[in-house]
Amino acid sequence: MSKAIIVGTSLAVLGLGGLALGAYQGQQFAGESAVDVPAPVYAEVLGVEPAVRRSEVPREVCEEVVTYRQAPTQDPNRLVGTAAGAIVGGLLGNQVGGGSGRKLATVAGAVGGGLAGREVQNRVEANQVQPVTERQCHTVTETHEEHLGYNVSYRLDDEVRTQRLDNPPQAERLPVVEGQVQWQATAVAERDA
Repeated sequence: MSKAIIVGTSLAVLGLGGLALGAYQGQQFAGESAVDVPAPVYAEVLGVEPAVRRSEVPREVCEEVVTYRQAPTQDPNRLVGTAAGAIVGGLLGNQVGGGSGRKLATVAGAVGGGLAGREVQNRVEANQVQPVTERQCHTVTETHEEHLGYNVSYRLDDEVRTQRLDNPPQAERLPVVEGQVQWQATAVAERDA
């Protein structure tokens, strides 16, 4: 036999054996991967709500306010009004009658004028006001909101769960790895709904 035929036959036998061995191993590997690698699991997104923490902080607000108050009385006994009224009343009473009637009219005019002058001074002073600037303070409550993430409700294996994510999901289904939905951000917390 020729040397070329022996070499060719040997190579053919070895090539077919290697091909058969490769096919056998490929079949075993394909079978093992189907068993060992699970199919991807997805959760159905049911709802997304922003998670915020609200806190109320009271603070005092003060402002300068102009108010009007009655001016302080310079003459609390109203002596000026009484004296002026008595003088005017006495002068008017003196114009009435004659003799002892004139004296009585003068006295009555002075007494009546004094009472009237006192009342006039009282009314004038009651209407006198002066502006006063006062500092008035009151408490207002401000509400602050802190964004915590997004509460994502999803259905997995006929169970509804909620998990907080940093960003809202952009799809109706999310991949699940080790019982946690996966999204661009890390899950912050999970609680059963």
